[in-house]
Amino acid sequence: MKPINEMSVSFLSCSANESFGRAAVAAFAAQLDPTIDELSDMKTAVSEAVTNCIVHAYRNTIGIIYITCKLYDSGKISIRVRDKGCGIEDVKQAMQPLFSTAEDGERAGLGFAVMESFMDVLRVTSKPGHGTSVTMYKTIERRRTEKNH
Repeated sequence: MKPINEMSVSFLSCSANESFGRAAVAAFAAQLDPTIDELSDMKTAVSEAVTNCIVHAYRNTIGIIYITCKLYDSGKISIRVRDKGCGIEDVKQAMQPLFSTAEDGERAGLGFAVMESFMDVLRVTSKPGHGTSVTMYKTIERRRTEKNH
């Protein structure tokens, strides 16, 4: 399926940029005319993915976070958040609720669970030493309903 529109943005893994990533995706997704709840779900999922890059992928260094979004005629949006950080040894383990690699013990380890609960599909790929890619999909219900009438 070919996208009808797409965008890419990259920024430094500073905590101040977490809101930028969320806002960029929200502004782009607005083309699908999502409900406030759908938009909030996407923003929350993106916040979690970007925060994972900042806290886990780059730990105490600064790297680049890449976000790519694609819109499809079906009302579906794909959001890919990736980094070139430390990567994840065991993706299946990392996706378990309450698992965290944060050394300060202040993290709940719910990032992937939150992303999964707010999006329709969540795919995580990673290679230790090379980074992680989180791809999320959501279909905007109103668009799907309009296409069927």
